[in-house]
Amino acid sequence: MPAVQSRFVVRTFATLVFFTLLAGQFWRSLFGWWGFGAIALIVLAGSIVGLVRLKPDWNWTRFPKSVGAFLALATLSLAWSNYLGASLIGVTLQWATTIAAVFLALCLTWTELLRALGGALRWVLALSLVFEAVVAVFIRHPVLPFWVDYGTEKVPQAFYWSRALLLHGGPIEGIVANRNLLGFVALLAVIVFAVQLAAGTVRRGWGVVWLVLAVLMLALTRSATVSLAAGVVAVVLVFALWTRRRGPHRRRPVYLAAAASVVVAGAAVAAFTPKLLAVFGKSPDVTGRIDIWRGVIEAASQRPAVGWGWVSYWAPWAEPFKGLAVRKGVVYLQAHDAWLDVWLQLGIVGLIVFAALVLSTLWRSWFLAVDRPRRGIADTEPYAASALLPLLLLAALLAQSVAESRMLIESGWVLLVVLAIVTKRQQASALPMP
Repeated sequence: MPAVQSRFVVRTFATLVFFTLLAGQFWRSLFGWWGFGAIALIVLAGSIVGLVRLKPDWNWTRFPKSVGAFLALATLSLAWSNYLGASLIGVTLQWATTIAAVFLALCLTWTELLRALGGALRWVLALSLVFEAVVAVFIRHPVLPFWVDYGTEKVPQAFYWSRALLLHGGPIEGIVANRNLLGFVALLAVIVFAVQLAAGTVRRGWGVVWLVLAVLMLALTRSATVSLAAGVVAVVLVFALWTRRRGPHRRRPVYLAAAASVVVAGAAVAAFTPKLLAVFGKSPDVTGRIDIWRGVIEAASQRPAVGWGWVSYWAPWAEPFKGLAVRKGVVYLQAHDAWLDVWLQLGIVGLIVFAALVLSTLWRSWFLAVDRPRRGIADTEPYAASALLPLLLLAALLAQSVAESRMLIESGWVLLVVLAIVTKRQQASALPMP
């Protein structure tokens, strides 16, 4: 990273880091695993150089211990892993991804971090729209990733990079080759772009254009899981704004209403799941997820305390992953639930550590969003729109974690670690979030 002290270079590289983490499948589809590996090495090397050259303010007391505890447990699991080679790769990738997250959290200001994330999201959405338009208008048939030999038999739909359905109203996969992933990127974009507009950090005209594009892309993916996640984010936003209006001493009705909402929502899901699935066009087994969850629970129950060993993406050649999640000829490499995945790989101990990481970050994000910043004993600052961003991003990640394991890998893990570090540092700072 030449002239690493240049803030422009730092912001540009940070945008590349976010883009690579959000759209890793784009690089893999375009250049194959070797090409993606080369880009990942550049990201890792640049992150290390940035941390060494920039020498960000570091204080162990302001670093979330739960992040270190999770990494330590994942590393220790090498001692009892059932697939040592795959675990070595998985643990190495987990550490590498965490280093990128630490670079983003420590070497960028909150404003720069928001700008870099917004820039990466714009690139993913814009390239996805252009890609789908080219496939639909000029190629006019489904497209497979490059550098992969799928043989002569019928290729499962899940393997296609794009199915050329843009002119039919979707669902579209975009450059990330998956409608659920593209839908989640669009949801993150809606959150970030809306916060940028509210904070006045972008030109209003262009901000509205990008926000409309993000909403359009979200609709075109037709992702049921992301639609439900969007609903969760909207509810969390309503409660956060309500809490702000109530002030610090009149919040009991808000929390009682929130608890009642959780109970009612749980009862509604239990009672009306088949009808809800029909509305979203989903099969009763939630696109095979229930069978996967049953298999994961059965495998996790065999080693409930500390799991089978950390591996991140599953190793489909090793037990217990071999044949564990196969549907319509597609071998899935995740439990489609982050919490079940942690239990499977790191056991109940891992679940406790992971829950500590998530819940502590959620706790800090909530009060950062709803408490008025203070400079002194009596002096208070006005609420900042950007203070809502950690809470809303974490709400989206948590909603997604019920149906996907993305919070444990790539962009999901990086966002979780970044939010954990930023909120911890902000909690120890007397300065309001810009």
